[in-house]
Amino acid sequence: MTQGVHIDLAGKVALVTGGTRGLGRAISARLAEAGCTVVACARNAPDDLPPGVSFQAADIRDADVARALVDGIADAHGRFDILINNAGGSPATAAEQASARFIDAILVAPLYLAQAAYPHMVAVGGGAVVNIASVSGIRPSPGTAVYGAAKAGLLNLTQSLAQEWGPAGIRVNAIIAGLMQTENAEATYGDAEAQAAVGRSMPLQRMGTGDDLAGAVLWLCSPLAAWVSGAKINVDGGGERPYFLDLVKGH
Repeated sequence: MTQGVHIDLAGKVALVTGGTRGLGRAISARLAEAGCTVVACARNAPDDLPPGVSFQAADIRDADVARALVDGIADAHGRFDILINNAGGSPATAAEQASARFIDAILVAPLYLAQAAYPHMVAVGGGAVVNIASVSGIRPSPGTAVYGAAKAGLLNLTQSLAQEWGPAGIRVNAIIAGLMQTENAEATYGDAEAQAAVGRSMPLQRMGTGDDLAGAVLWLCSPLAAWVSGAKINVDGGGERPYFLDLVKGH
């Protein structure tokens, strides 16, 4: 639940890609709690959804599908205000074997959706696009090289769109997500004990949660961030401790 400051997004319409589980589900729920009409999309229907969130199946890697999704939401609700590009991940794969297809979901799909959203946002006097990036896009990402490269591209796209679309009142920002606990955390970080150890290595002594990310998204979509665009905001608990410090300490 939002604490301290009440943000009211009543009357706004949002699309959250990958908004049915994990971090995306937390974002969908937080926007709905703020009064926003929220549509979550994914390729497969979920078993359930947070209150106030509806679902549409879509493979947003297809430009025509992405445009039809956005146009359909705008037609159904009379407007389109907020786009959260959250979908897209990648399994750990050696770089020499990695498939470039992950770039489609992580970088190309957000471009398709932003292009589709642009005229609808212009029609209502502006809007907000939030791209969910990753620390993998600002540092080496061994084992997920394509994922990291795509997230780096997403950060550049964020700043370029902010420059081009600012005069139309459209704000475009990115969140650089740090080490997060999701339902798939065990596959990446190990068991609960290993995850706790990872958390203790962070300055704020824990890994991030969906609520941490959702709070930052909510702020960026609100009037409180009315003069924030082109920003790359780290939501990472203070960042990862440089490994060389432990090496030096050991000697």
